[in-house]
Amino acid sequence: MSLDRDSFYIDGGWAAPRGSGLIEVVSPHTEQVVATVPEGAVADIDAAVAAARRAFDEGPWPRLTPAERIDVVQAFSGLYAARLGEMADVITTEMGSTTTFANLAQAPAAWMQVEAFLTIARDYGWEETRAGALGSPVIVRREPVGVVAAIPPWNVPQFTIMSKLVPALLAGCTVVVKPAPETPLDAYLLAEILDEAGVPPGVVNIVAAGREVGEHLVSHPGVDKVAFTGSTAAGRRIGAICGQQLKRVSLELGGKSAAIVLEDADLAATVEGLKFTALMNSGQACVAQTRILAPRSRYAEVVEALAAGVAGMQVGDPADPASEIGPMVAARQAERVEKYIALGQEEGARLVLGGTGRPEGVDRGWYVRPTVFADVDNRMRIAQEEIFGPVLSVIPYEGTDEAVRIANDSEYGLAGTVWTADDAAGLDVARRVRTGTYGVNTYTMDMAAPFGGYKSSGVGREFGPEGLAQYTEYKSIYTA
Repeated sequence: MSLDRDSFYIDGGWAAPRGSGLIEVVSPHTEQVVATVPEGAVADIDAAVAAARRAFDEGPWPRLTPAERIDVVQAFSGLYAARLGEMADVITTEMGSTTTFANLAQAPAAWMQVEAFLTIARDYGWEETRAGALGSPVIVRREPVGVVAAIPPWNVPQFTIMSKLVPALLAGCTVVVKPAPETPLDAYLLAEILDEAGVPPGVVNIVAAGREVGEHLVSHPGVDKVAFTGSTAAGRRIGAICGQQLKRVSLELGGKSAAIVLEDADLAATVEGLKFTALMNSGQACVAQTRILAPRSRYAEVVEALAAGVAGMQVGDPADPASEIGPMVAARQAERVEKYIALGQEEGARLVLGGTGRPEGVDRGWYVRPTVFADVDNRMRIAQEEIFGPVLSVIPYEGTDEAVRIANDSEYGLAGTVWTADDAAGLDVARRVRTGTYGVNTYTMDMAAPFGGYKSSGVGREFGPEGLAQYTEYKSIYTA
């Protein structure tokens, strides 16, 4: 079956593109074109925003009761659940996520967000009456923020679309989604499901486009809020535009998270955990804990065990269930990761595993060798900059206080873990590390709790009631 598309989803139907540009979707595994889709132009964005604006200003969606919107989103959830396998396969095809990860996180975790937000919305305080300080009651309402521009990245496209789309819909907003040009195919499948669920025309509009057209969407006067996940550099640019316009904005950005291995950690269990938390999605994850902080008393032991664990991971065809690490999303990303591997060696880090060049047995595709560096100083660029690939830096520390200091010595503050036999000691470390999410002997993202980062890792939160609140405005109504 062909994956090619020739239109955009605008105003409840399939609209012919207004420009002539095409996006070639290239398999990171074969380096062959697997589909072509139209490339959104400024005129396509204008049409999508106009449709969303009409749907918000004149249409029924914002004026439905929360319960009525919940019913539509619940129908969408059921239809989405029925197509999880198809969604996972599309994401594996377009961005090279291993089929195991795609069927664990790319599609199911996106659907789990829908269900979690539905539960939150049912008990949400959409309108409440408070006892006013002046003696009269005050009605406090949470109303939809308006037209939302939702801009996901390519690494977990459905997961990051859902964190914006679903709370926006439940709040009564209308949405323009701009998928990344590397991963537009899953968004077409999403559009089909939304249409089947009976979402009214104009409430959701989807136009894949590049960076320049994306900036037009961000700065569009018809957009009331921008919700973005991506690089910190792009987030700074978006934040500047929104700040100038006093436009609402939430930014989920980069990370350079640390995993702290305490002296009493069970090393075998820790390495198994780190293989996921550090190398999920082939290292292409903002929460990847690629700085491994090991006590000097066990440093050589940690380095050896980690290198052996990573060396045992299978690299190869992402469609093969046995593959644990797949390709990078694009040639430029593979080149970027290899440059950091070379830089680490230039900086004086000791290469324990991996290095530049293709992995053994791989003759095509944008693969890089899973790499472990030892004797890393936290001031090195490989320890400070987000690489977004399977490159780990093992950093020594002396005592828990120094471990916490090193973990916090970063411009980012998104995620992290601590590995220990003492849960109380682990919780103490968790409370001291300045990140938005943290795990003790595990790492996960629970959709009932807020997700986001400190410092350059972003502004605002996704998931939980806090994530739903990002799509509302407060209104106070005073009565005599």
